[in-house]
Amino acid sequence: MARPGPSRGTLHVGRYFGALALLLVVLYSIVLLAGPGGKPLTPKLGLDLQGGASVILQPKTQPKGDQLQTAVDIINRRVNGLGVAEAEVVTQGNNIVVSVPGGSRDSIKSLATTAQLRFREVLQSAAGSPQAAQPTATATPKASGTPSANPSASPSAAVVTPATPAATPSATANSRALSKGLLAAGTPSPSASPSASPAPSASGQTGVRSGDPYTPQAFAALDCSKPTARTGGSNDAPNQQIVSCSQDGQVKYHLDVAKVVGTDVKGATATTNPTTGQWEIVVSFTGEGQRKFSDLTAATLGKQVAIVLDGVTISAPTIQSRIDGDAQITGSFDQKSAQDLANTLKYGALPLSFQPGQVEIISPTLGKDQLHAGLLAGGIGLIAVVIYSLLYYRALGVVTIASLLLSGLLVYAFVTILGKQIGFALSLAGIAGLIVAVGITADSFVVFFERLKDEIKEGRTPRSSVDRAWVRARRTILSADTVSLLAAIILYFVSVGGVRGFAFTLGLSTLLDVVVVFLFTRPLVSWLSRFAWFSNHKWTGFYGPDGGAPVTRPPSRAASSSRPVASNPEV
Repeated sequence: MARPGPSRGTLHVGRYFGALALLLVVLYSIVLLAGPGGKPLTPKLGLDLQGGASVILQPKTQPKGDQLQTAVDIINRRVNGLGVAEAEVVTQGNNIVVSVPGGSRDSIKSLATTAQLRFREVLQSAAGSPQAAQPTATATPKASGTPSANPSASPSAAVVTPATPAATPSATANSRALSKGLLAAGTPSPSASPSASPAPSASGQTGVRSGDPYTPQAFAALDCSKPTARTGGSNDAPNQQIVSCSQDGQVKYHLDVAKVVGTDVKGATATTNPTTGQWEIVVSFTGEGQRKFSDLTAATLGKQVAIVLDGVTISAPTIQSRIDGDAQITGSFDQKSAQDLANTLKYGALPLSFQPGQVEIISPTLGKDQLHAGLLAGGIGLIAVVIYSLLYYRALGVVTIASLLLSGLLVYAFVTILGKQIGFALSLAGIAGLIVAVGITADSFVVFFERLKDEIKEGRTPRSSVDRAWVRARRTILSADTVSLLAAIILYFVSVGGVRGFAFTLGLSTLLDVVVVFLFTRPLVSWLSRFAWFSNHKWTGFYGPDGGAPVTRPPSRAASSSRPVASNPEV
């Protein structure tokens, strides 16, 4: 007859190990394949370990009241996200100094963007530069200037066809958005109508910029081929018509007053389009903002609506039906530019316009000697834990070492992936949190093993003691990890700067400690208890009730039942 106990135990342990192996495979598949060009990911480092770029933002007007502090808070949320990107945003007089780890010159200058978002109806469009505004150019038909028929779309679907210059019929068909509530924004095209595209006059106004108030002379003189004309900014007033350039400078627009503005936006998320695979930004509106946006799309059927950021037109899609859902901004975005724009819109517009100064590349604030000293201290502590485990728990010390190594693999994978997903940057404070967490993980082993020693000392066999010891030790382990996790959460929300990085890594390591203890340490000890050497106190350091070898067999029922009979004087 088969013994059911070992079979069930083997199956139970196999499930735990299988779940852990699956988790490791998924995590390291992402780590090894999700980097740029299919290369492995590496942990993102903070300013003190990697260095970065720094820029001074100078306000164009004198700050009033708490405008400067409000701008600091908004910029800090833009660059720090969850507060673990290790960027620094501080005031210096009336200026703001922003330091970003690993930041490039272009990306850090974009922090000065005021992020004034407007949705405006396109009243007129033309080629962006005087050289392009020739009769041969204006004779080119517009690819999607009018609503195109789409027999496959239902009448109730909100379909927006982006205006793509020189698009082929197949490309135009593929660019149509067929999901309800979708505002697909493509690259706008110059209008084909001569009346809608007056040729720019060289004798018109000079120095006209995107976002300036509209006049026929300003529209004619606007030369979007010049980068200075596409700077936009605080001159974009929502209650007046303006002239505007497209981002690439190929098209210029005469735009109506803004019907939907940035304060009507509730949130923004960067995502990839499942059909095209391109990055885009999905914008959701407040209750009043949704009503305004729906009214705007209903009033502009068959017309273009420009999505304008700081006076520059991001895109200008053609509206084909009323849209009662979110807006979708598409264009030439990569992951970083889409996420940056989403953060910019999500966290609101700056109350001031800034002029970015010279960008300086900064070196790590900690030298290699200091970093090596910190890592050496952590290594010495880890070695001390290993030696203690081997001397005190003997062969079971190997379980401790294996568990610590597994915990290190999980921590590395999560730190690396979170660096890509949420911008988490590992600083020296974060490394300190990981080192402290080694002690928390070791405490879990000590609680389990000490409870196991007590069970064996009470006269139970090592094999039966494992399950009893785990039930009692589990409560203590969970209680201790819960206290550590709560402390990390509280510290994370009440602190700033590097301390948040410390709290983040401490909380992350505490959660992973629970995973390791439940999915690896406990099943491994249960599996090892089936071997004969596990009952040998020379290998484990576990002693029986009399201080000798542990009991290898439970007492027989006859012996256990005769004891109370012999002790009863009435029998």
